Amino acid sequence: MTANTSQSDQAGAPDRAGTQTGDRPEPAEDAAVDLLEPAEGVPPLVEDAAALSDVAARLADGSGPVAVDAERASGYRYSARAYLVQLRREGAGSFLVDPIACGGDLSVLGDALRGVEWVLHAASQDLACLAEVGMRPDSLFDTELAGRLVGYPRVGLGPLTEHLLGVRLQKGHGAADWSRRPLPDDWLTYAALDVELLIELRDAVAADLERQEKTAWAEQEFEAVRLAPPPPPRAEPWRRTSGMHKVRRPAQLAVVRELWESRDELAAVRDVAPGRLLPDAAIVDAALREPAGREELVAMPVFRGRAQRRLGDRWWSAIARARALDRTQWPAAAAQPDGPPPAHRWSDKDPAAAARLAAARAALAGLSERTGTPVENLVTPDLVRRLCWSPPEPADTEAVAAALADLGARPWQAELAAPLLAEALTARPAPEQTPGDQPS
Repeated sequence: MTANTSQSDQAGAPDRAGTQTGDRPEPAEDAAVDLLEPAEGVPPLVEDAAALSDVAARLADGSGPVAVDAERASGYRYSARAYLVQLRREGAGSFLVDPIACGGDLSVLGDALRGVEWVLHAASQDLACLAEVGMRPDSLFDTELAGRLVGYPRVGLGPLTEHLLGVRLQKGHGAADWSRRPLPDDWLTYAALDVELLIELRDAVAADLERQEKTAWAEQEFEAVRLAPPPPPRAEPWRRTSGMHKVRRPAQLAVVRELWESRDELAAVRDVAPGRLLPDAAIVDAALREPAGREELVAMPVFRGRAQRRLGDRWWSAIARARALDRTQWPAAAAQPDGPPPAHRWSDKDPAAAARLAAARAALAGLSERTGTPVENLVTPDLVRRLCWSPPEPADTEAVAAALADLGARPWQAELAAPLLAEALTARPAPEQTPGDQPS
């Protein structure tokens, strides 16, 4: 996996039984064992059809869940394809598979694992690239997501393994360029270790889910992740250019858009991360400085580099196209909102909605404290904002539960949150004080 997402360190929260998630004995720091090599050694890299078929047969003959991981080249490549797939199953062993050398088709592995539970860490990061090579699970267990539901202070693979199993994993290659060939030996060791203890970790997390009566929650969450469709394309992805807040004039926004789209087109063709062709800061700088011509552009910082000078004609053409646009073709100063306005503006735009949101947040914070599950995993913040901005009529528990389901909440979330949110939707803004009402 290319990255581990984790929550900030915090004290363990109380679980549904009223105990602390931190009550599980945590291995002392000096008691953790460093795991530097897989117990059975680093498996050879699978790079041809014959070896791939052998792996499929051995996995099919194994027992229990299968640990699965994938390595991408985020930050180096435009695509999000898998450049290495790791698997481990009891009775079969561990395997490192090169999808590129195998022609980009690992469907024989997917077929061999039909009906088997797949164990991944932060599954939403890897499912798309696994599906691209023909691997789709019928059943899923996500140790990172399960850890969030339990309420562990940190849910990265390394911290969880150390906390629950007393083992420290090797670090250092998660953000590497996995498209590199040949893959260095120490990278392969790192990759094999990512699945070495994943089944044992799954069992430890599952035990805590059961202890906290959250197994059903987790099952619904896993299925939602497994069946989630690809996210829809963003309407104006260029607006996510870092530093965009500095660009205010529509004519300058047009320059950002044209440069971003020209860069994105070239990045896709070359399969290179866009920021490696032209940093976001350079796009914003070109929009703000408004160079008079190509030579002035390539004299600017970043653009004066040798690689950028070779692309100077491309970047200048993008700027020229933006400047040739009629003002009716300029981008709007701000993106059209998809949903409610930013919450910090609610007090001015709709005080009643602001009061509802404040009450909802307070109620969910209390629920989080009681269950030991982070608020964002109980009900996503965007869903809460949409509900509070446009509540159902009538806003009773049944209607709120139906609205939550329509917005994508799972049944367990609606069951827990609907009564609290229905009550929160009755909140009203405090009456404004007149000068005579001020305390002396």
